[in-house]
Amino acid sequence: MKTKLEYIWLDGYRPTQTLRSKTMVRENFSGKLEECPMWVFDGSSTEQAEGGSSDCLLKPVFIVPDPARKNAYLVMTEVLNADGTPHESNGRATIDDHDDEFWFGFEQEYFLWDIDHNLPPGFPPGGYPGPQGPYYCGVGARRAYGRDLVEEHLDLCIEAGLNIEGINSEVAAGQWEFQIFAKGAARAGDEIWIARYLLERAGEKYGLAINWHPKPLGRDMDWNGSGMHANFSNKAMREVGDENIFIKICENFGKHIERHISVYGAHNDQRLTGLHETQSIDKFSYGVSDRGASIRIPVSTKVDGWKGRLEDRRTSSNADPYKVAAAIIKTTKEALA
Repeated sequence: MKTKLEYIWLDGYRPTQTLRSKTMVRENFSGKLEECPMWVFDGSSTEQAEGGSSDCLLKPVFIVPDPARKNAYLVMTEVLNADGTPHESNGRATIDDHDDEFWFGFEQEYFLWDIDHNLPPGFPPGGYPGPQGPYYCGVGARRAYGRDLVEEHLDLCIEAGLNIEGINSEVAAGQWEFQIFAKGAARAGDEIWIARYLLERAGEKYGLAINWHPKPLGRDMDWNGSGMHANFSNKAMREVGDENIFIKICENFGKHIERHISVYGAHNDQRLTGLHETQSIDKFSYGVSDRGASIRIPVSTKVDGWKGRLEDRRTSSNADPYKVAAAIIKTTKEALA
């Protein structure tokens, strides 16, 4: 039997990388990652190589069934140079979490986007819907736009075996969110990228693009932006039960604003303004249950005897979860060294 393997990777476009993919057909494939061979692609067409030396390698790192195609799998890959070293665009290779001690839960927000009108569904041509508020977790044709696509995406993620934990409509019309949790930074990044891929592909059928820009309706418009809030913990945070551990981590994050903002997504200054449940991009704050802080300490962490997680709310919707996780791990380890 012949099987389709969809190799997925991130291109070299700046400031925001985009997804690429191509299909390999294999005979008698068992579904195991170790049976996925390395593959070559033309890096000169993806801003990852020069035309005179254009070969880049795709190294398979994660595989799940492809629920939208017959006899098919989705294969997440890392981009390598021709000599086998990680390509400069390869954020996954920068993660220092070899024992999967860090757990991540990403809350991925996004806007659906009508490609004919260049607006989210729910926005009338040349105008605006009613003010935001009723759309958050809203029900009904005047409040929830694009639900068919969102529900199909949820089913695809579940059928693929991704650890998707939920969906909800967000504060603005046409804005939605899904949540992914995984033990291990690389695994969390793999699952977010596969989920993004499935959403993009499902949108093709509905004529809806996915807008990952953190403020697609404009900086000065009174509409919320889109983030990818990063919930994280390590063993000490989950098990010790010491408030001082969380304070040390938060304080160290405050010393490395640029380290984080530099990988938290392009155009994030348009979203992190101090309005719409955000802290200003050039400031840092933390607090229990504070959704306007840079880092929120969930009230459950405090109630559970200072055992739990933190939520970095600065991460934008278009950020690379690999690079986000790498920065969070580095700063957390430094704080507790």
